[in-house]
Amino acid sequence: MSRDFDPVPGQWYEDLDDEEVFKVVSVDPDDMLVRIQWLDGEFEDLDLEAWNELDLEQAEEPEGWVDEEEDLDDEDEDLDEEDWDEEDEDEDDWDEDDEDYDDEDDEYRDRE
Repeated sequence: MSRDFDPVPGQWYEDLDDEEVFKVVSVDPDDMLVRIQWLDGEFEDLDLEAWNELDLEQAEEPEGWVDEEEDLDDEDEDLDEEDWDEEDEDEDDWDEDDEDYDDEDDEYRDRE
């Protein structure tokens, strides 16, 4: 028995035929495509016809699910002042070396 569900971004579904769970990532009504992400992290694009052929049931987010894109965003926010200070120090060291550079001794300039 087929169950008709509209694809909703962020919603989890179970493909009852394959007994696999996936999440709808996005829906593009112009191209009539549904982008899904399987539990193993793989993405797949389905046209709406293929979507409507699936025997689906709504599902809960799997326990322990980790969204890699969200984790990357969180890591960027977790940078603290110490991380920035180290980067600034590296840039300062490079600037000091650059000040010692003498343009008149540049061998490439002589090749012009």
